[in-house]
Amino acid sequence: MALKDQITEDMKTAMRAKDSARLGTIRLLLSACKQKEVDERVTLDDAAVLAIIEKLVKQRKDSIAAFTTAQRQDLVDKEGAELAVLEGYLPQRLGAEQVQAEIRAIVDSLATELGRKPAASDMGRVMGLAKTRLAGQADMGQVSAAVKAALAG
Repeated sequence: MALKDQITEDMKTAMRAKDSARLGTIRLLLSACKQKEVDERVTLDDAAVLAIIEKLVKQRKDSIAAFTTAQRQDLVDKEGAELAVLEGYLPQRLGAEQVQAEIRAIVDSLATELGRKPAASDMGRVMGLAKTRLAGQADMGQVSAAVKAALAG
């Protein structure tokens, strides 16, 4: 079953269970998907839906950080609940060691392609390759840190 279809089924289940918090988050996600489809006149595949989910997860994390510094625990709780629902649709995340291993493999393959050891100026190139290989599997902030470490060392 496609991810978007699964989300639609989960919305129906939340409606039947009268779970308004989960229902609101799922509707928000489906609305973002529909907006992307209308704007670009395409039908979203699982990778595009995962990209939207990751964007929404990042927004929730940023909001939680801002609300925490503003000491708004009520809003932190609301965003945290939405974050939990959204993260339920993401695939299992890679551990830090697995991310570093993937980045090392990318840097090694780029080194053979370039004929030299990649430098810090090649970060954009490495991140582009990492994004395509690790999309939905790792937090891009963690990936960015691993790329910086690999290129510095």
